[in-house]
Amino acid sequence: MKSPKMKTWQHEITGFDGNTILFGVNIFDYKWKSTHKFAQVCDPLYGQEYKFPIYTVIIDGQEQEFAAGEFSNCVWGFYLLKY
Repeated sequence: MKSPKMKTWQHEITGFDGNTILFGVNIFDYKWKSTHKFAQVCDPLYGQEYKFPIYTVIIDGQEQEFAAGEFSNCVWGFYLLKY
């Protein structure tokens, strides 16, 4: 019997503070709302594990969820929950 696929936090993009396109927009132009939850993620380049906060944002009337944090000064990693 096959086990059902589960969503996991997957790296979407690494970008610079103030200038990163996520969901088709510059995510830094929107107000992020904390969910007070965290995602265990892995740096896609170096394999280091992080615990990044999970946020929601309203874009064109739709709520989007993502996890984000700084890999290094002004360099951000963004993760989406995907299969």
